[in-house]
Amino acid sequence: MPSAVLHPKSVYDISNLIKYIFDIGSFSEVTVAARGHGHSLEGQSQAYQGVVINMESLTGAEMRFHIGEYPYVEVSAGELWINILHQSLEKGLSPKSWTDYLHLTVGGTLSYAGISGQAFRHGPQINNVYQLQVVTGRGEVETCSEEQNTDLFHAVLGGLGQFGIITKARIALEPAPRMVLRIFNDKLLQPELLSGNHLTRVSRLLTG
Repeated sequence: MPSAVLHPKSVYDISNLIKYIFDIGSFSEVTVAARGHGHSLEGQSQAYQGVVINMESLTGAEMRFHIGEYPYVEVSAGELWINILHQSLEKGLSPKSWTDYLHLTVGGTLSYAGISGQAFRHGPQINNVYQLQVVTGRGEVETCSEEQNTDLFHAVLGGLGQFGIITKARIALEPAPRMVLRIFNDKLLQPELLSGNHLTRVSRLLTG
């Protein structure tokens, strides 16, 4: 169990906490973990006798949509993908890549990779991010992208929170599909179809 839980209202609440722990020095054994919706596989969102940051407390900020040649939405890292999808669909848009289970936070999936049924076409979610706001291990608030602080940008994407805490992201959007086709194959587990020249297609959500 953690010793404390921080419910930040702004990025500077997180920055001040990290900076304070950094300034204590290496003799401190206090650990910090950012927690989204709590779906980490090995307890990475917990900090034994440390401080857990509840990232969903940052969701008060309004989503900012940019509609243009390269549309995107700027969101808090504590926002759920299901909410992003619902609001972007109202504008005729959708994220290029999302997870099959949508009740996950932006910061959580971007810290892992974000692989789903759309990855074969657009790559994982970390390939569809234009810009990030990050709190570094020193408590500094940095903006990073392919053009700015590039090393930090690539380190935190899929970095499991080891190189900084993602607090905001610009997510690439595209026109929402007009048709969704879901194909099931109930013969997938028949042994005779898994050998020879028989090809069996796994159920997949196809958009087009």
